[in-house]
Amino acid sequence: MTPAADWLAGVDGCRSGWAAAFLRPAGDEVRLRVVPRFADVVAAPEAPAIVAVDIPIGLPDRIGADGRGPERAIRPLLGARQSSVFSVPPRAAIYAADFRAACAAALAASQPPRMVSKQLFMIAPKIREVDALLRSDRLLKNRVYEVHPELAFWRLNGELALAEPKKVKSRCYEPGLALRRSLLTAAGLPESIVMGAAPKGAGADDVIDALACALIARRIHAGRVRPFPDPPGRDAFGLPIAIWA
Repeated sequence: MTPAADWLAGVDGCRSGWAAAFLRPAGDEVRLRVVPRFADVVAAPEAPAIVAVDIPIGLPDRIGADGRGPERAIRPLLGARQSSVFSVPPRAAIYAADFRAACAAALAASQPPRMVSKQLFMIAPKIREVDALLRSDRLLKNRVYEVHPELAFWRLNGELALAEPKKVKSRCYEPGLALRRSLLTAAGLPESIVMGAAPKGAGADDVIDALACALIARRIHAGRVRPFPDPPGRDAFGLPIAIWA
């Protein structure tokens, strides 16, 4: 376990880069910030010992019939919220120059052949950003963990899928946000942070998700977390293929 003085971080992608929630392993001190690059989180003044980020980590060269292991493992737990779990294509599709090339790469390296969803391709630059950083510094794979906000809220909700969506027709849905905020405050986060305005460049939903990821970082730090699947797989670069909660 890292020393009590260390910081942890939960991170979610947002329109201006990355929404980061820094918190201590215990207590209610929380700092919210939007940074342009994922590397800025790792190199932040808080020097987070653990970074829990909502982005796919570990990209297989080929995808089988059931997809990547983490998505397959967590979808049954999330009920109606499982649509938030995007199917991750093979590595070559993530690094393709455009959507057409990504679909061609995915079709060539999946069995049965499967294209890339537009939603997933939209976050491909962020996936590449994290992947490149972890491959350039192998020590980071012991600090950076893939998480998923809906699985985090499943954990915070007593391992029950949430009844309300976060968004409806791509717009924030207030009953769903209120439910998630109540779970964050019940887990000990200060109401002033949970209910406060989002930093410039991030939406309310981005902050809520970053805070949920931060609470999973706290569980990782305390050794009260498990990978999905268990044990994790590994990609060709040795990066773990698992979502943690």
